[in-house]
Amino acid sequence: MKQDASRNAAYTVDCEDYVHVVEFNPFENGDSGNLIAYGGNNYVVIGTCTFQEEEADVEGIQYKTLRTFHHGVRVDGIAWSPETRLDSLPPVIKFCTSAADMKIRLFTSDLQDKNEYKVLEGHTDFINGLVFDPKEGQEIASVSDDHTCRIWNLEGMQTAHFVLHSPGMSVCWHPEETFKLMVAEKNGTIRFYDLLAQQAILSLESEQVPLMSAHWCLKNTFKVGAVAGNDWLIWDITRSSYPQNKRPVHMDRACLFRWSTISENLFATTGYPGKMASQFQIHHLGHPQPILMGSVAVGSGLSWHRTLPLCVIGGDHKLLFWVTEV
Repeated sequence: MKQDASRNAAYTVDCEDYVHVVEFNPFENGDSGNLIAYGGNNYVVIGTCTFQEEEADVEGIQYKTLRTFHHGVRVDGIAWSPETRLDSLPPVIKFCTSAADMKIRLFTSDLQDKNEYKVLEGHTDFINGLVFDPKEGQEIASVSDDHTCRIWNLEGMQTAHFVLHSPGMSVCWHPEETFKLMVAEKNGTIRFYDLLAQQAILSLESEQVPLMSAHWCLKNTFKVGAVAGNDWLIWDITRSSYPQNKRPVHMDRACLFRWSTISENLFATTGYPGKMASQFQIHHLGHPQPILMGSVAVGSGLSWHRTLPLCVIGGDHKLLFWVTEV
């Protein structure tokens, strides 16, 4: 848990296993610490971390594991529920995972005796993205290689089902208008669905394939970002269905795109593991070049801190954290 300049990461936390996916809780959880979840080959770990950027008496990073959940199968995705609270009695930890067996698991814990999970079955191929509805946390959306986007309630029932034209890669819920959902497909199409009418209302085209990851900018919901081929692409949905901005960034094909939670001009991308290492970059729309570049031996996952210009990536028995300026 030290400053680690040789790997370009500001901080690292050692883990017991290879980390496939990592997610900061994007919601206010009622506690000063920031919840973080990461998944490995057969478990999910929930922890809290505090950084010197936010607490004067912390040196570097203060990390503490709250609970480890046995998962039994490789964890591919994690989504936090807005119902998670650390300031309630007892506390509520709620999240869901997607796994290599094509199932979604919904976990609920009070960090003491109550640790439950429910299995949501229906997808017939690999699940590439999942997200809770951000207002109430009563529904989960998921997208899959089986060419579907599915909406589930917390009982595990499907409440909606959209047929896609290619594998679904990413899914995002509008932060305010929870009847709007964004779905990105591998063929380069990003569609916005009205969940009340259960139909598409708008679509964007990347003109480049394969589209691997897309993200709705929560600071400015007219902005959508994605990576396709070797490039990052950004749309202003009020102007055109084609990207307004694009730039080649990753030699070995781009993998993930994530907007910062605190600035509409800050975003991060990762590349696929190439011959040497996974490339990680932070970009600012005002700068022609990436403002930060790092590499991870085998990087997986990408998530921004809720209130700091700070990113985390999973690695080989490690979490790696990078800090930038806004």
